[in-house]
Amino acid sequence: MQGDFYKGEDLGASYNKNNTAFRIWAPTADGVSVCLYERGDGVCLMDETPMKRDVQGTWFLKKSGDLDKIYYTYKITRNGKTVETQDPYSVATGVNGQRSMVLDLKETDPKGFAEDKGPQVKNKTDMVICEISVADITGDASSNVKNRGKFLGLTEAGTKNDKGQATGLDYLKQLGITHVQIMPAFDFASIDESHPEIVQYNWGYDPVNYNVPEGSFSTDAFRGEVRIREMKEMVAALHKAGIGVIMDVVYNHMFDAKQSCFEKAEPDYFFRKKNGKYSDASACGNEVASEHPMVRKFIVDSVCYWAKEYHMDGFRFDLMGVLDAETMQELSAQLKEINPSIALYGEGWTGGASALPEYRRAMKKNARMFENIGMFSDDIRDNIRGHVFYEEACGFANGGQNFENAIRYSVAGAVWHPQVDYADYSYTQGGPWAAKPENAISYVSCHDNLTLWDKLAVSRPDCSVEERYAMNRLAAAIVFTSQGVPFFLNGEEFARTKPIPGTNKVSENSYNLTLETNGIRYDWTKEQEALQEYYKGLIAFRKAHEGLRLSTAKQIREDIRFVEELPANVVAFTVTTEKETLFVVYNANPKAVEIDLPEMEKWNVYVDAVHAGNACVGNVSHTAAVKPLSCMVCSTN
Repeated sequence: MQGDFYKGEDLGASYNKNNTAFRIWAPTADGVSVCLYERGDGVCLMDETPMKRDVQGTWFLKKSGDLDKIYYTYKITRNGKTVETQDPYSVATGVNGQRSMVLDLKETDPKGFAEDKGPQVKNKTDMVICEISVADITGDASSNVKNRGKFLGLTEAGTKNDKGQATGLDYLKQLGITHVQIMPAFDFASIDESHPEIVQYNWGYDPVNYNVPEGSFSTDAFRGEVRIREMKEMVAALHKAGIGVIMDVVYNHMFDAKQSCFEKAEPDYFFRKKNGKYSDASACGNEVASEHPMVRKFIVDSVCYWAKEYHMDGFRFDLMGVLDAETMQELSAQLKEINPSIALYGEGWTGGASALPEYRRAMKKNARMFENIGMFSDDIRDNIRGHVFYEEACGFANGGQNFENAIRYSVAGAVWHPQVDYADYSYTQGGPWAAKPENAISYVSCHDNLTLWDKLAVSRPDCSVEERYAMNRLAAAIVFTSQGVPFFLNGEEFARTKPIPGTNKVSENSYNLTLETNGIRYDWTKEQEALQEYYKGLIAFRKAHEGLRLSTAKQIREDIRFVEELPANVVAFTVTTEKETLFVVYNANPKAVEIDLPEMEKWNVYVDAVHAGNACVGNVSHTAAVKPLSCMVCSTN
C-alpha cells in the first residue's frame, strides 16, 4: 500500500454552506457510499450516495446543499461483504460516537475564542502540572458546582464548599499551577452516553473517536455540536485563569480493534499483528501500528487538529513506548510550528511485548532521540515512595534504606551529574537518560496505582497519621526542589485516598469505580488544609527561584553541588545562580539531624518541616537541626 499514501489534508467531511466534500482512505475497498442521517441514532436514513474511487487509495464524494448538523456514515463493500462505520476522521458525532456529523466548526466557538490562547512559559522547567479528571474535579457534591462532572463544571467561577473555600476552577487557580493535564476527554467507549441517568464511571482509556470530545462530559450527548462548544468553553475558562491545558491522548490502542472505524475502513493495516494475532503491548488487546504511513499521518493530523481547533497547550501520550520514534519526531516538529512552546511528554514504556522492535520505540531507553519530548521519571517516583508494583516497598521518604545516591540521581533530573554514582544505580540500566532537565517529568503520584497517601498508609501501617503527613510533605518537597518538570495528581496536595466502598481497602486501579472512590472531596480536615498550604508554598517558592528550574544539563552539572559525608538517609546540596545560593536538605530519618551549613554568615530559611513559601521563617548559621522526616531549604537572599 506504499503507493496509496494520501498526502492531502481533506480526509473526513469538508463543509461549506453550498456543499460538503467527503473523503475516506480505503484502498482495498470494492465500493464505498455515504449514508446521511437526520439524527445520530435510530432509524432515520435520509440518503445513500455512492462515492467515486479517487487518488492514492481514497474515495470521494461532493454532496450539494447545506449539510450542517446532518449525521453520516460510510458503507464499505469488500469481497462481497458490506460494513457500516463512522468516519475515522470524525470531528463531531452523535450519541456514543456511532455516526459522524457534518458541522460548521466556526459556529461552535465561544465568544472571543479566536483570540484565546494559553499561558506561555520561558522554559518547560517553569511548568507545574496538575493531573485532573473532568469527572473527578467537580463530580462530588461538596464542590457545589452546578454542572458537576461536566466540561462546563470547569467554567464556573466563584464556586465554594460549605466552609466558603474555593472549589473547581478557582481551587486550581489558587494552587499556583501553570498547567492541568486532563485525563481522556476524547470520545471513549466505556460510558453509555444515551443513559446519563445511570451511575457510570470510567477513566476513558478506551478510544472510539480520537478527534471528538467525550459526550458524557457534555450537557447533551445527542447533539454533536454541544460537546464541542462546551469543551472549548472549558479550555477558554482555564486559559482565562492563567492555566494551560494538556490533553491526555491514547494513540497506542483502541477499545475494540475489530469493530473500530479504522479496521472497517482498511482491514489489517491500523493495528500491529504477529503470527496472525493482534500484538498487545498496550495490555488492552491491541496496539496501533503507528509506523505505517497512513497511521502516522492520522496521529500527526489528530494532535495538530486538537492544537489548532481547541487551542491545546500540550499532549501527554499514554504508553508512548508503544508508538514509534519517527511518528513522535514528526508530530513534535509539526506541533512546534503551530505553538513553539507546546508541551509534549509521555510514558516511556509499554504494557507488554510489542511487535515493533525496541530500537524503534518512543521509550525511556531511547529518550535521547527526542529533543523536545519529555518522559515520566519513574525513577524519582519509586526512589521517593518505593516501587510502584510492590505496595509494601518503601523509598527514601517512607523508611527505605540506602536511597541517598538514588535521590541524587532524581534531584539531577535524570541528567548526568559527576556526583552521582551510576555504577551503584540499578533502577534504570545505562545511567542518566535525560539529555536536558525538561525531558524528565518528576512526580510521586498520578491516576495509576496507589495515591501517594494510600501508598504511605499501606507501606507504613506502623506509623502514625502525623508521621505519614510528614512523609507526604517530604516527598512533595523533593519533587518541587528537584530539576525537571514537577507533576502531581489532583488531590495529592490534601492526602487524597481512593477507598473501595464496602471494604476497608483502597484501590490501586480505580479506572471503573464510582465517584465515591474517585471524586475530589472538598470537605477537608485541618490537617488536609495545612498540607494544601504546604504544596502552595512549595509551588510558589519554586516559581520564585530559578535555581530550582535550571534549563540545561550544563547548568545542572556546574551549579549543583552535593554535600559529602552526611549521616545515613540524608541528602543535601547547594544550587548556585547569579542571584543567590540555595541550600537544600532532606532528612528521611525518624529523628532530627544536625547539619553543618556551607560557609555563609547567615542563611534564611523558607522551607522547613511544616512551612513552605516565599516568606522567611527563620535564620540559621554554621549548623542547623533538620527535623525528622522533613526538608529544609535556605537561601543567601
